[in-house]
Amino acid sequence: MKVAISQPMRGKTTKQILEERAWIVVKLENLGIEVLNTILDISEGKDPMYYLGESIKKLSEADAIVFMPGWELSRGCYIEHQVAEEYGKAIILLPEKER
Repeated sequence: MKVAISQPMRGKTTKQILEERAWIVVKLENLGIEVLNTILDISEGKDPMYYLGESIKKLSEADAIVFMPGWELSRGCYIEHQVAEEYGKAIILLPEKER
């Protein structure tokens, strides 16, 4: 099984993003689940819709998508959630106090 992680990223460094998701990556990998790398290099400074499109491409490889707390307040995560629903991807919503 392949899983992607969707999380709010605006205004965060790559280091912060990796730290926020590290615990769920370890938990999933310990269960034998492959976690896809969905972190994009935004240093190119392209339009946000470009990065959203690239993110959706990566989600297409996943069997399930884990949504980190706060996803519903993030424009990109919200759209990823809609796409996941429309295309029948399994959706896992992590509660705020999952850690």
